[in-house]
Amino acid sequence: MFEKRYSRRYHFVPFGSDPAKDQTDSDILGRLSLERQGYFLFVGRFIPDKGLQYLIPAFEALDTSRKLVLVGGTTNGSEFERSLKQTRDSRVLFPGYLYGRDVHTLMRNAYAYVQPSDLEGLSPVVLENMGLETPVVCSDIRENLYVVGDTAVTFRKGDTADLTAKLTYALDHAPELARNAVAARVRAEAQFSWDAVTRQHEEIFFGDPAGGR
Repeated sequence: MFEKRYSRRYHFVPFGSDPAKDQTDSDILGRLSLERQGYFLFVGRFIPDKGLQYLIPAFEALDTSRKLVLVGGTTNGSEFERSLKQTRDSRVLFPGYLYGRDVHTLMRNAYAYVQPSDLEGLSPVVLENMGLETPVVCSDIRENLYVVGDTAVTFRKGDTADLTAKLTYALDHAPELARNAVAARVRAEAQFSWDAVTRQHEEIFFGDPAGGR
């Protein structure tokens, strides 16, 4: 739109992400009584844009002993957050805010990371999971698809039944999820690492001097 309106060429450089390289796990799995590969994970704010109103009922419909771990919340609580926590499914855990090694430990050891968003930018948390070789299940909004390419299991935005179906698919296709996770790590490193982002900036600034600046 801007290129047509102003007859200018613009460069787009994505956000970068390099997950922590420290592979030493914290004791968070023990503290939450979790097993490796024994849970789905979400990390973020508890607001409608993030789609937890689809994820919780979609998970509740699953026939699985795995758990759903929802890390995060809202700063001062909200009616929306309180409504989410009314679930009676004991498999759904709300550990609150966690940071650093605890979060990366949960990401590394999750069966899959789920991003059910209605609205996103370029999601750093999805990039982190991709970089840590964690399988991703996400909504099919354009922003998510731009990040994951063909390396994730996707469901129709806002469709709880389709999310249940895709979570079931994920549970039944562990080898495919593992292959996706490897491909996602390669994609994240090639396109979204800070090294890759820096190279793109250098190409813009030091490449073609007439190139759309």
